[in-house]
Amino acid sequence: MVYTKRSISRKLILWILAVLLLLPLDGIRAESIGSSVNIGIQSTKTITIRPFEPLERDIITIYNEVYESLITIDDNYTPQGYLAESWEESNSGKYWTFTLRPDIHFSDGTPVTAYDVVASANYILDKANDENITDHGFYSNLAYFVKNITAKDDRTVVVRTKRPYYGILYEMTFPVVPESQVASDNPMGSGPYVITDFNLDSKTIYLNANENWWKGKPAIRELVVTLYETKQDVITGYEYGQDDIIFTRATAGSQYKTGAKTISTSYRTNQLECLYMNNASSELTLNARRAIRYAIDRTKIINSIYSGLAVQTNFPFYPGTWLYNDSLDSQYSMNLDEARRLLAEDGWEDYDENHFLDRLDSEGKQQNLHLRFYVYEEPDNDVRLETANMIADQLALIGIECKVEAMTMANMKEKLRAGSFDLALVAFSMDVCPDPGFMLMRGNTGNYNRYKSSRMTELCEQYRSQTSQEGFREKAMEIQALFTEDCPFLCLYFRSGSVISRYLYTTRRDIHEYELLRGIETYTP
Repeated sequence: MVYTKRSISRKLILWILAVLLLLPLDGIRAESIGSSVNIGIQSTKTITIRPFEPLERDIITIYNEVYESLITIDDNYTPQGYLAESWEESNSGKYWTFTLRPDIHFSDGTPVTAYDVVASANYILDKANDENITDHGFYSNLAYFVKNITAKDDRTVVVRTKRPYYGILYEMTFPVVPESQVASDNPMGSGPYVITDFNLDSKTIYLNANENWWKGKPAIRELVVTLYETKQDVITGYEYGQDDIIFTRATAGSQYKTGAKTISTSYRTNQLECLYMNNASSELTLNARRAIRYAIDRTKIINSIYSGLAVQTNFPFYPGTWLYNDSLDSQYSMNLDEARRLLAEDGWEDYDENHFLDRLDSEGKQQNLHLRFYVYEEPDNDVRLETANMIADQLALIGIECKVEAMTMANMKEKLRAGSFDLALVAFSMDVCPDPGFMLMRGNTGNYNRYKSSRMTELCEQYRSQTSQEGFREKAMEIQALFTEDCPFLCLYFRSGSVISRYLYTTRRDIHEYELLRGIETYTP
C-alpha cells in the first residue's frame, strides 16, 4: 500500500487525538458530572419506542429509566419490592397478591393502579400465547408462570400461577404502562425519566427528568442517547468526546482502566457459555467428563481471549449471589494429574506413543480417544472459535485429541438435536428467573447432553414447587451438588461487558445487563 503525505498527516492527527483523549486530564473528575449526560449504545433495529417489544439488549437499559415494574432484582439477585410495596402467597403458592405503593404516579401525574399492571401483563401474555406469530416478545416467559392476572381494587394485583413457584417474583419485572396505552408507541411510564423525542435522522433519543417521579426529582436532568451502527462506532464516539457513557461487550472495551479521565465498570450479562459433553458417547464416561473438567484452564481463556470480560462459574447460577453454592468450588480446580488418573482408570493409555490416548476394544482393535468438537459462529462473538481451539490445546495436554469444526448456528442445532457430537461450545441467554431445569431435566429443551438422571429431574421439579425463599435456595444448593457429582457438562463463564464513563454516575455495588444505568436517577452530582 502506498501512503501519500496527506494520508500520513491525517492518520498522525487522528492518532494524536486518540492518545490525548486517553491521557488523564486534571479537569475531568468523577464528581464533575453535569445535569445533562450523553450516552452511546449500539442499536440498528430500534425505530419506535416499544417497551414490551425491545429489539436490542442495550435499549432495554434506556427503557428501564422510563418504565418500572412490580419487582426489582437487587445486587444479590434477590427479588425486592418496587412498585409493589409487599406481596404474599396463598393456597400453597397458587395465588400471589401484590399490593402497590400508595404514592406512585405516571409522568403526567395520574396514579399507577392495579388495572394498569394487569393490562400491561395481559398485553404480554396475549402476544406470548399468539400461535400466529413467531416473535412472542422479550417478556414472553411470563406465560410459563401466569395462568391469569386480575385487579382486586386500585392497589391490589392477584396472580393465579401455572405452578406454585417462588420464581414468579422474578417474572414480575415487566414494564408497567397506562391501561389505555399498552399498544401505543412511547407510552407513559412511572420512572425517573420521560422520552421527549426520538430523532430518527440523527439517531438520538432525548430523555428528560420526570417531575412526578415518586422518589423525587432526578438531579441529572437530561439523558441524550445516540444510537450507533457498530460496536466500534460506540467506542469511537467515546474516544472523540461525543459521549460521556458507553456500553460495550466488545473485548476492545478492556483497554480502558479507571483513572482521572475514565471510569471503567464491568457488568454482568445473562449469557452463559458452556462446554456441552454428549453423555451418550461411549468415550465420555463420568471419569472422562470429570477429567475434562480438571483439564480446562478457564482463567487463561478469560484473560487471554476475553481480555478479562467474563466471570468464571461452575454452575448455571451467577457466582457471588445468594443461590450460588461456592462451597463446591474447590472441586473445579485444575488438576492435570487427576485428569490423567481418571482416564487411565477407564483404560486409556498412549500405546503408540503419539501423545494421544488409545485403548483396545472388546475385539482387540485399537480405539483412539478422538472427540468431535463443534462450535458455531456468531456475529457479535468472534472469539468463540478461538476459545474452542484453546480448549482443544488444553485437552491435548491430557492426551485427548479434538477436531474443532466451526459451523452455522442452524447446523449446530441439527448436530445437537441428533446427538451427533462429542463436545460443543454453546451459549444460553439465561432467563431472569434462575432456573436451570431446561438444561438438566431429562428430555427437556436444552438438555442436548443426553443427561439422564431421575434424581436431577426430581430435584428440578422440587425446585419449581418451592414458594419460600429458604426452600428455593435449599433446592438450588442440592441441584449444584448433584451437578458436581454427575458432571453432565461444564459451565465455563458468564460473559461480561464494560460501562465506560467520564464520570461517576452511580454508587450501586453491582450493575447488570438491561440495567446499566442503575443509580443514575438518584445520583447527586
